[in-house]
Amino acid sequence: MVPVIRAAALALALALAGPAAAHDRAASAAAPAAGVAADTGAGFLAGIGGPFALTDQTGARRTEADPQGRMQLLFFGYANCRSICPVALPLMAEATRALDAGGLAVTPVMVTVDPARDTVRTIGPPLAAQHPRFVGLTGTEAELARARDAFQVEHSVVFEDPEYGPVFAHGSHIYVLDAQGGVLTLLPPILGAARLAQIVRGYAGR
Repeated sequence: MVPVIRAAALALALALAGPAAAHDRAASAAAPAAGVAADTGAGFLAGIGGPFALTDQTGARRTEADPQGRMQLLFFGYANCRSICPVALPLMAEATRALDAGGLAVTPVMVTVDPARDTVRTIGPPLAAQHPRFVGLTGTEAELARARDAFQVEHSVVFEDPEYGPVFAHGSHIYVLDAQGGVLTLLPPILGAARLAQIVRGYAGR
């Protein structure tokens, strides 16, 4: 199943890298979400996504559906990540602020790949520093494995850093979900925030 998501990511990167590299032109680029789907093939999301039940930073149980009925930006990572997470999480936060400014509230969500360190107590503060509405999800290894499998996310420990602990290789895509948790598209974190917000607005019909 995982090669499907790799092929989709490659197609998306090729389709979107140009606008991302010139993010100063992203606001005026005419590329609605429907166009992205057409460029990458109508069935490229087949089999990606599914139900999960995890625990957020308040201790509440949360599924793939947003309790407030909002679209979601979903990412798999961890709070101590020193590679892609410091790119993807601020990008998601900035896009969320841009969408807020236009009257479209979305929920940014990170599902941890490091439950030993990202506990209910510790996962919230670093995400809240990015955006106050950022949701952090953790759980048992079995619960997290079901979520990773549903979204075709690979992860592995690359090495042990003596200062920061385990360093993980993990999926880098941002999933755009509808309010029920259905996957609308997945995007590489090379996009500018304006471009990401533009794509989300396209799916929201804004």
